[in-house]
Amino acid sequence: MQCARFSAGECHSCEWLSLAYPEQIKKKQYDLLERLPKDYSFNTLIPVESQQIQFRNKAKMVVSGSVERPILGLKLRDGSAVDLCQCLLYPASFEPVFKIIKTFIAKAGLVPYDIERRRGELKFILLTESRADGAMMLRFVLRSEKKLEQLRTALPWLQTQLPLLAVISVNIQPVHMAILEGEKEIVLTEKSFLDESFNQIPLHIRPRGFFQTNPNVAATLYATAGNWVRELNITRLWDLFCGSGGFGLHCADKFTKLTGIEISPEAIECARLSAKELGLEHVEFQALDSTGYAQAKEDVPQLVLVNPPRRGIGEALCEYLNKMKPSYILYSSCHAQTMAKDIERLSHYQIDRVQLFDMFPHTSHYEVLTLLVLQES
Repeated sequence: MQCARFSAGECHSCEWLSLAYPEQIKKKQYDLLERLPKDYSFNTLIPVESQQIQFRNKAKMVVSGSVERPILGLKLRDGSAVDLCQCLLYPASFEPVFKIIKTFIAKAGLVPYDIERRRGELKFILLTESRADGAMMLRFVLRSEKKLEQLRTALPWLQTQLPLLAVISVNIQPVHMAILEGEKEIVLTEKSFLDESFNQIPLHIRPRGFFQTNPNVAATLYATAGNWVRELNITRLWDLFCGSGGFGLHCADKFTKLTGIEISPEAIECARLSAKELGLEHVEFQALDSTGYAQAKEDVPQLVLVNPPRRGIGEALCEYLNKMKPSYILYSSCHAQTMAKDIERLSHYQIDRVQLFDMFPHTSHYEVLTLLVLQES
């Protein structure tokens, strides 16, 4: 992939862009295997590769420049702005949308936030597209509600220009720090979530809910997890750190008892809606802390599925699983280093199989799925 911004030294988000894609995969696979235990053998499956361009479903753009000529992209350390509206990681549908958003910013009088002067209102715009139907969600991150009514007044023009905008919201982030969003979300449309579908499983994306940014690879990841679980003839499982339910819903059927736990109420609402649409009667999703939920239980299912944030599942949950000894642990991780540390703590388990999913091409990051099996005493 050739990128003018990367060649000019203006954007380094794709840190490995100068490497041929097969070499990127080889380096990631080497990094993964170097972190895993060497004292027993396991099945290392072929890495799942990604499209090299137009694979993202979401854009996170810093807004800078002026209200008349906003720039959507990133800010460099020297304070200069780089426009990324033509970034090759985004689908082709994004560029014309960005152009209209720039015009809307001027119409609504949304002054871009100036970091140095601490003036202005509009900090970021976040655009997400559903690969299921092409609908989009647009979020404006503002410093305060000062310009909210101006934005509402100008909104009909934007909706006329971009009828695919199913969800529009405003997030309030008042802190003068490099924080993407705040706690308060104001939805401006009748619809409050975006509909998505992976492998005929309906999923939903809310403004503040986590959702994978590489839909094609994510769909393969979820399907793989489902296939592995079905091979084990599981009748009861937990999906901890479940997000919007993507993993658990791919693993469950009408005869499987599934409990999904996630701290985010927004994500849980999406998961519950998906389960209802699928007609799954033995499924429940709760907005709770995953570790706290597990530790309060005196028995465990046959399989515990975990998909934690980068910090991993942590010592407390590892100790609980070692003590309670579910037959299987299915571990999905976006940070192999913390996963490897957790596996070391899970001393009663050994790796059965592992597979790399290249969710983040042109970077050193990747997703990994690992099946752990309880060792016989």
